[in-house]
Amino acid sequence: MKNLTNQQKKFVLEYIKTLNGEHSAKQAGYKSKDLKETSERLLSDKFVIKEINSQIQKQISSLSVSKGYVIQKLLQIAEFSLMEEDILDKEGNLTGKKKLRDTSAGLKALESLCKYLGFNTQEESEYNPARIITISNLDEEKL
Repeated sequence: MKNLTNQQKKFVLEYIKTLNGEHSAKQAGYKSKDLKETSERLLSDKFVIKEINSQIQKQISSLSVSKGYVIQKLLQIAEFSLMEEDILDKEGNLTGKKKLRDTSAGLKALESLCKYLGFNTQEESEYNPARIITISNLDEEKL
């Protein structure tokens, strides 16, 4: 296996922090006039890519976060965000109406949970996506 140069190793460590190839090349000490080209060359090198993947895996394993913990937190976020709360008027009085706390955060948590659990794979899907027909794409055959 080919060993990386010290400069390539610096590039890898900086790239993992920033995910910015040009900045990483500059921080690693590359003096090329075209840092974009240098970063593209480095990011197409299979040994550099292998080292980036290796370093990312080391970081992930050092986190020691269990899948159960992630699932539990996503469920808590979804449940809290999708709870109903009372709507108050300008003076702070109850209006008798309710709203969901934060539908955006709740739906995002549920979406992340589904992805994490693998519920969104096409092979498992038994439904066909809806086709939206608008006036602009409506023709007589569809009537």
